[in-house]
Amino acid sequence: MTYRIMRRFGFTMDPEVAHAWALRAARIARPLGAVRDRVGRHPVEAFGLRFRNPVGLAAGYDKDGTTWRALAALGFGHVEVGTVTPRPQRGNDRPRMTRLVADRALVNRMGFPSDGATAVARRLRGRRPRGVILGVSIGPNADTPPERRVDDYLDLVASFEPLADYLALNVSSPNTAGLRDLQGDPLESLIGAVRRAAATVPVLVKLSPDLDDVASVVAAAERGGAHGLIVGNTTTTRPSVGHSGPGGLSGAPLGALAMRRLTAAVAATTLPIVACGGIMSADDAVARLDAGAVLVQLYTGLVYEGPGLVRRILNRLD
Repeated sequence: MTYRIMRRFGFTMDPEVAHAWALRAARIARPLGAVRDRVGRHPVEAFGLRFRNPVGLAAGYDKDGTTWRALAALGFGHVEVGTVTPRPQRGNDRPRMTRLVADRALVNRMGFPSDGATAVARRLRGRRPRGVILGVSIGPNADTPPERRVDDYLDLVASFEPLADYLALNVSSPNTAGLRDLQGDPLESLIGAVRRAAATVPVLVKLSPDLDDVASVVAAAERGGAHGLIVGNTTTTRPSVGHSGPGGLSGAPLGALAMRRLTAAVAATTLPIVACGGIMSADDAVARLDAGAVLVQLYTGLVYEGPGLVRRILNRLD
């Protein structure tokens, strides 16, 4: 009930302003005891790492690593910060996020706003919440020429390999021009280059739900040496919603498409897969795990359901 009241107030604000307030509130708040009791009951071994439970926070929620320690205390088994770019960048002009309340969805065209690698790395140093896996999602600056994008990823590896438990290559955001082209022919060589540079941490690849040929992209990721996949990102399609503007759609309408892409990826590979997209309830999370995902990640579900969603999923797994 408390979150519903807070959400009603927050939904009167611009979505980005409301999100900034939510991050501030998380830094002040303390975790609920009911979550503490369950965080370690369902450990998962994946990518050579041990996760205290399969529920994670997706990249995009804490882009700049300002709040990840407080968010971890909500009961997550892992927190993925970012997407981080090598140099600071503003992203797209505001307004760049839209709520579709009736659809329980968001459309964002953020464009990788980032404080940059130096600032985010500074925030990741120091005390680590016990038992929580930290991932960092990395991506190139918008003004980096396509032929130099691999260099951006390698610069980010140098910054975050000493700090992260895993790195996630974001090659699937719809809001950076040309980025999704990396899911084509360049993918194998990109992953190979990152793998050679990142000798001590697992490398995951975040794929688009809009891929037509999941199997061929997954095969390229395997050849490049990826340790796992995140399936997937936001969609440029508009399944059963009335919003036709630019940006990536997340939330409930993405659920069916995300499940189809997860199923296709599971059929195409033995790599561990993290399910992300359209997970709005405990039943949604369990369905993804039953379909073959080893972990799940939340974002828009937290916006609409609040931090209690983590507790409900962990309860459902008992």
